[in-house]
Amino acid sequence: MNTPSPLASGPEGPDALRPLLDTVLTALDTGTRARGGPLPSGGPRAVTARVRAALPDVLPERGDPDALRRLVHTLAEGSADPADPLCAAHLHCPPLAVAVAADLAASALNPSLDSWDQAPAASALEDLVTRALAGQIHPAPATPDALMTTGGTESNQLAVLLARETQGSGVRLLHGANAHHSLPRAAWLLGLPEPVTVPAPAGVLDPAALDEALSQLPGPHLVAATAGTTDAGLIDPLPEIAARCAAHGARLHIDAAYGAGLLFSDRHRHRLTGLDAAHTVTLDLHKLGWQPVAAGLLTARDPGDLAALHHRADYLNADDDTDAGLPDLLGRSLRTSRRPDVLKIAATLATLGRDGLGRLVDQVCDRAADLADLVAHHPGFDLYDRPTISTVLFRPAHATDTAVAAVRRRLITDGRAVLGRAHADGRLWLKATLLNPRARPDDLAALLKLVEGNTPE
Repeated sequence: MNTPSPLASGPEGPDALRPLLDTVLTALDTGTRARGGPLPSGGPRAVTARVRAALPDVLPERGDPDALRRLVHTLAEGSADPADPLCAAHLHCPPLAVAVAADLAASALNPSLDSWDQAPAASALEDLVTRALAGQIHPAPATPDALMTTGGTESNQLAVLLARETQGSGVRLLHGANAHHSLPRAAWLLGLPEPVTVPAPAGVLDPAALDEALSQLPGPHLVAATAGTTDAGLIDPLPEIAARCAAHGARLHIDAAYGAGLLFSDRHRHRLTGLDAAHTVTLDLHKLGWQPVAAGLLTARDPGDLAALHHRADYLNADDDTDAGLPDLLGRSLRTSRRPDVLKIAATLATLGRDGLGRLVDQVCDRAADLADLVAHHPGFDLYDRPTISTVLFRPAHATDTAVAAVRRRLITDGRAVLGRAHADGRLWLKATLLNPRARPDDLAALLKLVEGNTPE
């Protein structure tokens, strides 16, 4: 007779997990060493071949006790490593060990935040943490609230939904040409009128053009500004935008998925002046918060706006249960089953504190400034602009856009460096998004040397 597979939770859970954790940690080590760089070499075909070799049969007739080791090794060998200083393409951070450890506990306990009886402590923890973070965005006398989300896309979609529910189905979204793609997509998903794209000639939303659009278009209006653009990490002029919205009675949402982490830093939080004027704000702690995905939030200055999400399902939030004092969790998300992502956030905030997180923010901003200095003083490169947060756009001097795209793909295919791409000023630029606080100036110099040595003539 086969022995039942052990469970991760319950009294025997820790003992069942210990040997498996040793297997996983060993496989992470061997896989990372086998990769030997920021990205697996060989491109998509080679990686797919290695994965297929590790998993020749997805559902075999008989199980293989070595499958866990083999698959973790293969995934580590075939992953982009955000902890490698030469992996700097995206808003993809190396997660903190304390956050990963807390995430393991969340997975083992497996609370589901769709009813209190599935997540008693997790629901209380989520309430404490979300309200505290909302208070960082919307200080007194506001009494704000926040919802946990999977990230910026879900937060932005929720913000547009709340605007529709508070202002009506005719609400018109106005966003900058620099806005994240999830905002116009949210308007499409929700059946709203065609969004209006406001010019962003310098990479940030133009307040004068916004004022003109608000004057000409019939309301109601939802204006979406950005604090930390995906392409260049730029921050819209938030105080001016807030003033135009107030003058026209427009609702304001700020997508600060990237930039909100600056609030932890004494040196950099001034860049977010005006953030508190927004009705809703998107933030992602799996960017400048060093959390494993997912760790998003949407804050609401007026918690009454969240009443639009109220929903009744008798098996989860029956009236007599809520009347008797059981918390109603179903209106805290559009999802039903929902994991306690708040645990890793709470553990990180409490372990590092504002000071510890602020130092990490300062470090990555400093590294971006260092890279900009190296580029600016190198005759072989052009710098787009000084970094606002931790993103640097640069390109080989005198190279064509075709050559810029080719050097990026060559480095990725060879597994030597991971850089992003962005269009600005009518040209294609290489994008370095620095979220690794352990990166050093020597690493940045090595990155430029790789680009220089692999740019086609």
